[in-house]
Amino acid sequence: MVPAVSPPPPRTLIIVPTYNERENVEDVARHFLAPVPYAHILVVDDNSPDGTGELLDQLAAKDDRLHVMHRAGKLGLGTAYLEGFAWGLARNYELLFEMDADFSHDPTYLPGMVDLAIRGADVVVGSRWVAGGGTRNWGLGRRIISRGGSFYARTVLGVKVRDVTAGFICWRRKALETIDLGSITSNGYSFQIEMKYRAISAGLRLVETPIVFVDRRVGQSKMSGSIVSEAMRMVWKLRWKG
Repeated sequence: MVPAVSPPPPRTLIIVPTYNERENVEDVARHFLAPVPYAHILVVDDNSPDGTGELLDQLAAKDDRLHVMHRAGKLGLGTAYLEGFAWGLARNYELLFEMDADFSHDPTYLPGMVDLAIRGADVVVGSRWVAGGGTRNWGLGRRIISRGGSFYARTVLGVKVRDVTAGFICWRRKALETIDLGSITSNGYSFQIEMKYRAISAGLRLVETPIVFVDRRVGQSKMSGSIVSEAMRMVWKLRWKG
């Protein structure tokens, strides 16, 4: 009997925006690909003053799975992902991930998220707020803000996604091609809300899988009051537009 031949893994791209992440990127290059050695990483660097981009170029010269996109300045999270998506779609990647560079998103979850996409999910969300998920090293105030923000957004928008602000996401190519990426207007953390809302509105299949989100181990969080305010306003803009 001839043994069954497993299909090749999907072409997978992990998109990682950076701004002043020099202390993290060497570990990103080493550890993000360990669970999914067939994948590639695209780091989108916003001209980090700490030399993140220069270090990334040195690392990329030693590993053809690592790619670097240099941007002119600090242009925002949303545009970083949109440019990364465009780069990946133009090169025929089948699965495109969003991940942070600070190891708050554990790369050991990657194989399970790939498997869910292979089994039919159009969007796989690493969720803190479903059974089995959670956070580590967060204070009570931050947990209240995060859970409250997700509750607020899903209530206003009428969606059932528990972690609507999550940033650890796997997109199938089909999903990104279905959403009109050129019309995305959010550029902060509200980008995550808008993308999920558009995916659901387009009839795509979104699946949440539990993750434990660990507070960043190096550097400072980029969350601010203006980012929260933008997200709250964007929710109502999306609702009014339908």
